[in-house]
Amino acid sequence: MDTLQFLKRGALVLMSFTLFACAHSGDPAAESTNQLTDANIAAIVVGANKIDISAGQIALNRAADPEVKKFAQRMVTDHQSVLDAAVKLATRLNVTPVNNDLVHTLAKQAAEHEAKLGTLSGKAFDKAYIDHEVAYHEAVIGVVKSQLIPGAENQELKDMLVSVLPAFDAHLAHSKKVQSRVSSGS
Repeated sequence: MDTLQFLKRGALVLMSFTLFACAHSGDPAAESTNQLTDANIAAIVVGANKIDISAGQIALNRAADPEVKKFAQRMVTDHQSVLDAAVKLATRLNVTPVNNDLVHTLAKQAAEHEAKLGTLSGKAFDKAYIDHEVAYHEAVIGVVKSQLIPGAENQELKDMLVSVLPAFDAHLAHSKKVQSRVSSGS
């Protein structure tokens, strides 16, 4: 599978993430089983941040472009801060993250992405990593805005999700800037 196909597949998985979170059958009993709980949201936040930390750590070791490495370090640092804050909040609120199909899908997709990254080096690695970061941040921002924030019942959890959006928006803008640089070869 070439890099473009891999990224498209990853984007489809992330879009299924959105569809999963949005799923409503019209049957009130079924609808309630599809709604995300605060425990599910906590698991998604923890999982999504761990995924970006792990990919960033790989990029720190394998990226050729200094701007890609700089971006990767920002991802590791910033997502570790969000992860730490989320775990601290969940602990204080006595909310134990509960995995669901979405978390399992994200973990599977991340493992596939990391395996793909392991086969690449140089410019091919840089391009695959940064292209994925753009798609990943676009999808995560969309889901946070459309599903996690509206779905959070606890106000502190909702506030935390709102508070991290500007950083995620900045990550997206930064990743697009690096993507443009990598794509142009400059």
